[in-house]
Amino acid sequence: MTIQIPVWQTVYGSPIGNGKIRSEPHDFIVYENLSFKPSGDGEHVFLQIQKIGENTEFVARQLARRANVRQRDIGFSGLKDRHAVTTQWFSVWLPGKSEPDWNTLESSNIKVIQTHRHARKLKRGSLSGNRFTLTVRDWLGDQIKCIEQLTRIKENGIANYYGEQRFGNQGQNINKAFAMFNGAKVAREQRSLYLSAARSYLFNQILSHRVATGTWNRALPGDTFMFDCSHSTFKSQLPDSEILRRLAAKTIHVSGVLWGKGELDVSGEALAIEQEIIDANSELAQGLVASGIEKDRRALRVNVLDLEWQFTGETTLTLRFTLPAGSFATALLREIIDY
Repeated sequence: MTIQIPVWQTVYGSPIGNGKIRSEPHDFIVYENLSFKPSGDGEHVFLQIQKIGENTEFVARQLARRANVRQRDIGFSGLKDRHAVTTQWFSVWLPGKSEPDWNTLESSNIKVIQTHRHARKLKRGSLSGNRFTLTVRDWLGDQIKCIEQLTRIKENGIANYYGEQRFGNQGQNINKAFAMFNGAKVAREQRSLYLSAARSYLFNQILSHRVATGTWNRALPGDTFMFDCSHSTFKSQLPDSEILRRLAAKTIHVSGVLWGKGELDVSGEALAIEQEIIDANSELAQGLVASGIEKDRRALRVNVLDLEWQFTGETTLTLRFTLPAGSFATALLREIIDY
């Protein structure tokens, strides 16, 4: 079986502009915001590193080599785009050991900005968010309509799609997940990548359905809701006026399933939508369950914080904004430009 990644529904109509992203690494700048401050004492060394045109795992391997530790002794909060300028945090476990000269890690593409000690390893998802500065070159479109779309995004948020980078070139990670579920052997690191792609694909299918029906930000009977910038959830068989008020205020969001084994936590109309998508993609769904992945939830909507935009001349658009950890800048870009 082969899957072609579809064009998932947009919230604000068709993109009214065209342009190029990532023409050069400095067109895609990402800055990680930790959710805590390193204590200054402990067995783990936290390093804030700026990298240009390098992926996260490459830098993690370099750190392990310089510190003479195992790869699993390196921590980071999330994978970052390679074709970008990214400032992110890493941790290195050095119990009772002195630190190496971190300057030997530096190159034209890697720079150590600061280091601190901390008691615990840096875990996945331990960010408050990411700050983006994106430059769209060769932009062509209607500036007035683009500004109208950006204003609506600033006021109402965006659909919380997984970005296309999750699925690989032309969706190859999904099709490799199919092969894996049918017995193909893959490396441990690749297995995690393919499982994540399969689950993200099912989520995006559910979200696209709810965008198409206008319910991505509207409560349905049986929905499970997620607090803004939190993983905590609660259920509602029939949304009351307080839930509707909080949805309008964007302090809670409707959620969608991240498929796996475990009990269903929606009912009614919400369950019917999710079950329809799962049934239509039963091979992927069954593969995730057989792999032991646990069910989870993800917000269908995400707020875009501190959104600013600037047109330079007629052909360059610069965007600045912050998204919570786990959300994708390309989910915003796809609403305004066809790239």
